[in-house]
Amino acid sequence: MIWLTVVLGLVILLLAGDALVKGAVNLSLRVGIPALIVSLTIVAFGTSAPELLISIKAALDGVPGIALGNVVGSNTANVLLVLGIPGILAVMHTSEHDTRKAYLIMLGASVLFIALAFRGVFDWIAGLGMLAVLAVILGDAVRESLAHRRADQAEPEEEVEGADPDMPWWKIALFLCLGLVGLPLGADLLVDSATVIAQRFGVSDTVIGLTLVAVGTSLPELATTVMATLRRQADVALGNVIGSNMFNLLAIIGIASLIAPMPVDRAFLTFDLWVMLAASLLLIPFVFLRQNIGRVWGIVLTALYIGYVVIVLQS
Repeated sequence: MIWLTVVLGLVILLLAGDALVKGAVNLSLRVGIPALIVSLTIVAFGTSAPELLISIKAALDGVPGIALGNVVGSNTANVLLVLGIPGILAVMHTSEHDTRKAYLIMLGASVLFIALAFRGVFDWIAGLGMLAVLAVILGDAVRESLAHRRADQAEPEEEVEGADPDMPWWKIALFLCLGLVGLPLGADLLVDSATVIAQRFGVSDTVIGLTLVAVGTSLPELATTVMATLRRQADVALGNVIGSNMFNLLAIIGIASLIAPMPVDRAFLTFDLWVMLAASLLLIPFVFLRQNIGRVWGIVLTALYIGYVVIVLQS
């Protein structure tokens, strides 16, 4: 029964997060917020809402291992699993997109996150620091996008995920209500169930956060990337992973740190943070050398992730 509760919590989280994105996007566009700003802020925050609610709930419940493990584990899974499995199925033509700047920013965010972790706790000081860095990054992204748009006046208005110009107001309100009610409900179910599983099997909440919760919250990215690969539309998968990882570190832990302080388990400092950083460095051939992710790379990345999970579960 406890495993069913985990699945139920995860499903509610994912559906509620999708509903919140649709409602917030269409409300914002209706009141006149530019599509560019909506895509860089509301969509980004909305798609990370499940992870954010999990981290806040875990921090408030005194199980920071689930909160930190969810983010660190998700970032590792995003590189090794979300890029690995689709690479086994078909060649991912990541060489066609220039992601060098975004990648360097993600690496910088990773180093900042690790440095703050060695303070021993993610508190309001760390939270404000990470959110300030995120604000600068988003501001620079808006500036670059506006400059690019002015340089090419013929460029069509950006299409925003979840946008429906004909969506009625009652439907917008319904999506918002479903998202705002479903997210905390799903987070409650998933965190409480994960805590029970950790106690029942005698493992730490950190291990559960790094494996069960992290893989669960990475499933939407994995499913999306697999389907795009099968349709031979996976060219932007690398950019999506880079953006998601940066946002996970700066926004999710940044906000959760303002809600409640989160002590850092020593296991993070000696192993998991370095695995996350090493996984990020594995992207160098795809970012700077313009290599595609083919079957060999897909097998290597997936095997590395399986090996990592085995080590974590045995620790």
